[in-house]
Amino acid sequence: MSSDTAEPYIRIENVTKTFGGFVAIEDVSLTIERGELFSLLGGSGCGKTTLLRMLAGFEMPTSGRILIDGIDVAGIPPYQRPVNMMFQSYALFPHMTVESNIGFGLRQEGIAKAEIKERVNAMLDLVQLGRFGGRKPHQLSGGQRQRVALARALIKQPKLLLLDEPLAALDKKLREQTQFELVNIQERVGITFIVVTHDQSEAMTLSSRMAVMNEGRIVQVGTPSEVYEYPGSRFVADFIGSVNLIEGRVLRIEGDNAVIEAEAAGGELLAECGSGLAAGEPVAIAVRPEKLSIGKDAPPGDENALRGVIEEIAYQGDISIYQVRLPSGTIMRVTAPNRERSARRSLTWEDEVYLSWRPDASVLLTS
Repeated sequence: MSSDTAEPYIRIENVTKTFGGFVAIEDVSLTIERGELFSLLGGSGCGKTTLLRMLAGFEMPTSGRILIDGIDVAGIPPYQRPVNMMFQSYALFPHMTVESNIGFGLRQEGIAKAEIKERVNAMLDLVQLGRFGGRKPHQLSGGQRQRVALARALIKQPKLLLLDEPLAALDKKLREQTQFELVNIQERVGITFIVVTHDQSEAMTLSSRMAVMNEGRIVQVGTPSEVYEYPGSRFVADFIGSVNLIEGRVLRIEGDNAVIEAEAAGGELLAECGSGLAAGEPVAIAVRPEKLSIGKDAPPGDENALRGVIEEIAYQGDISIYQVRLPSGTIMRVTAPNRERSARRSLTWEDEVYLSWRPDASVLLTS
C-alpha cells in the first residue's frame, strides 16, 4: 500500500457513461491505492461492471477521466493498458492443456519458449496446480478452472487485475474456500485487484476496501467493517447484511445519545449520535440482528428494551434467527449463537421475550 502522501494508483474523476438516453454511470469519483484488493459491490444494473469495463478500455467514458498510475488512459486501447481482466466465464480454451492456457498470452507476444515454461511453472506453483499442467479444462473442478484463469491473467504481470464476478460459478462451500485463496494470492503477488461482485459476504471477505454502488452512483466507500458497522444511509444499511430499521424523530440530545421517539417501539429509544442532529429531525435507528439480546428476563435499565412475541424461529446450526413481533406489529429480527443443543433451547414459538441493546450498538441514519 502506498503512503498517505503518495498519488493514488487509480483515480476516477467525475466519470459519467451513457448509452443513448440511459445513464449507466453518473458522476463517479473514486481513488484506489496501489496493492489494494478493492471491491465494487452492488445489485444487478447498478453500473459496477460498466465501471470495470471502462478501466479495462472496453468502454469509454462519456465524460470525466480515468488515470492509472498517473496516466490518463483516454484513447489507450485495452491491449496497451497495464491491465488484465478475468471474466466470469473464465473463457479457457477447451482443446488446450492447463499449461497451454496459462502461457497463451506469452506465446502471442513471442516470448522465448524457455521463459514461457519457467513463468508457467511459477504460476502453476502459485495457484497450487503444479501436477495438473497436462490436463484439459474439462478434467478440472470448477475451483481448479478458476485458478487456471487467474494464473493466465497474472502471468502477463499486469499492474492492475480486474475480476468480474470471479467466484460466481462456484458452489457456496467452494466459493468460501476460494475467497481465502484469492486473498492469499493477491497478497503474494502484490498486484492491485479490483473485484466486481453482487455478493455482500464475498466483498466483505475479500476487500481491503469496498465501494457500494446504486443506480450508477457510489453511495459509500470504506473498509468492510466501516461499511457494515457505520452505514451512511438506509440503502447501505439494508443492502449490507440484515438490519432492523426503526423510524422515529429526535426528541432531544442527552450527552452522547439522542432520545428518539419511535412509534414502532411504543416509546423512546436511545441511540449514540454525532454532532449536527436537531430536535424534531426524522431519523432511522439501524441495529444489526446480532447486536440484539433476546431473553425472558428484563434487561438492565441502561439498555433499550422492547417486549414482543416470538413468531418464527429458523435454526441454522451455528445460529438461530428469531422473528419477534412487537405490539405495534413491527417485526424485529434477532440472531443468536446456538451454544446449547436445540433440545435444551429455552426459547420457543409464542414465548414473550425482551429484546435489548446498548445505545452505542445503534446507528442513526438521516438519509
